[in-house]
Order: sequence, then structure tokens, then C-alpha cells
Amino acid sequence: MSDILTNRDTDLAPLLAAGWAMVEGRDAIHKTYVFRNFIEAFGFMTKAALWAEKWDHHPEWSNVYKTVEVTLTSHDVDGLSTRDVKLAAKMDKLAGE
Repeated sequence: MSDILTNRDTDLAPLLAAGWAMVEGRDAIHKTYVFRNFIEAFGFMTKAALWAEKWDHHPEWSNVYKTVEVTLTSHDVDGLSTRDVKLAAKMDKLAGE
């Protein structure tokens, strides 16, 4: 499977409907997750990190207390790829969304 998004509108629509947003000035998507506490936020990041490593795709992210900020883009294709869509969907599932 190619990493290039063949149908951006179709591929991105479910993510945009689920709270992901395009990043201004970059071909990337961003989402903020808010959990009940730090332990839940860190647990989410730990689970997401395992999937990201397995799929050889790593998010730009940060954590402050119960909030996790995530930006996804694929540096090797200079923009969004199927790996971003796949990881975003997995992160939503891990977050219980």
C-alpha cells in the first residue's frame, strides 16, 4: 500500500468529524485530548507509543497534566500519508472516542 493519500477528502473526513483539524501552514492534522487526570493521559500516550513504534510512525506530541496535544504528518512524504490516517484513528480508539 502506498503511503500517499489517494483521496484526501474521503480519507480525512472521518477524522475531521472526530475533532482532528488541519494545521495552518502545514500538511498535518492536530487534535487535543483531555483526560480525567495525568495517569490516564500518560496511559494513553504509552499505548499510542506502542502502536506508533509498531507501525514505524511517530507523532509530534506533548503532555501537560491531563492534556495531550498531537500533530501528525509524515516527514518522508512531506505531508499527510495513510500512516497519519491510520494512527489518528487508532489514537481516537485508544482514547475511547
